[in-house]
Amino acid sequence: MKRYYVTPPSISIGGKQLEKYRSVYLVAEIGSNHDNDINRARNLIQLAKECGADAAKFQSFTAKGLISKRGFEKRSSSFQSRWKKSVWDTYVSAEMPRDWHYELADFAKSQSIDFFTSPWDDEALDYLVKIDAPAIKIGSGDIDNYDLLRKAGLTKKPILLGTGASTMGEVETAVNVIRSTGNNEIVLLHCVVNYPSNINQSNIRVLPVMESAFDLPVGYSDHSPGSLVATSAVSLGATVIEKHFTDDRSREGPDHSHSMNPKEFKEMVYNIRTLQSALGDGIKTPVDDEKETKVLQRRSIFAIKPIKKGQKLTKENVRLLRPAIGIAPKYWDVVIGRTVTRDIEQDEPVQWSMI
Repeated sequence: MKRYYVTPPSISIGGKQLEKYRSVYLVAEIGSNHDNDINRARNLIQLAKECGADAAKFQSFTAKGLISKRGFEKRSSSFQSRWKKSVWDTYVSAEMPRDWHYELADFAKSQSIDFFTSPWDDEALDYLVKIDAPAIKIGSGDIDNYDLLRKAGLTKKPILLGTGASTMGEVETAVNVIRSTGNNEIVLLHCVVNYPSNINQSNIRVLPVMESAFDLPVGYSDHSPGSLVATSAVSLGATVIEKHFTDDRSREGPDHSHSMNPKEFKEMVYNIRTLQSALGDGIKTPVDDEKETKVLQRRSIFAIKPIKKGQKLTKENVRLLRPAIGIAPKYWDVVIGRTVTRDIEQDEPVQWSMI
């Protein structure tokens, strides 16, 4: 059976309506780039606001609640192998103290920017409820953590669901788990779970596929270099763009090296906002900028020699010329052979009143 396209439901985050092609929600993923310094965390929130981000997002986890120390003693990914510390020690040093939720939420509010986190355990999720976070980000690694998905759904808050390293079937199951709580405020975030990810692995053409399959808005959590892929994702319907953000890529830490600095993030914001205005509404009709040039570029029927009253219009005495200030070309066959009712000067546009 043919599936007809359905416009995804509109979702609001922090009072901002997410609209395909028109309103992109930009998330500065500060993650663990605070380096366990709350003053750095505040500074990064302020920088994110200055760069045009709609939200500053952090990671809320404890090492013991997220990873097995023994499980990573002899196993790490290619990007983890570049860390100076062990996987366990890196996660410990990247923890965000739980009481920061209140302070950072208040500070973000004073800067008029949204604050929320990716909660990696029940307690972190509870903190987001306590601070009345505008949204909840579920990382790709928890797409099959149905207990956490269910609890997140029960908060009735908008959920940004990371779908990296997953199949459509896994996404469908996760969506159904959240929807089973009565929560349909879901944005599906496509991403590639590698840090950084290769541009040629981005597969952003999956965005309209997921949007149509689940009748949900989509977005892109981008780990690739630069802003090309993120900006292109907007042209394919992304309503949320998430990018890692730091003030110094040379700092030690798991996320700094593949994060955008303020100059780069600001340029991305400018490019995306400019693209939004260029995408328009999809209705093919002359725009304001064309009202004058339409007349200048199109043709109309002109006399190419003097024509006396009572003479007929022929291919020898009229021609289609610019601008379009006479009878339109589509009436050429109707006009040829008609008798003129008054003298027409050479180079004068032919009007209906003349025939």
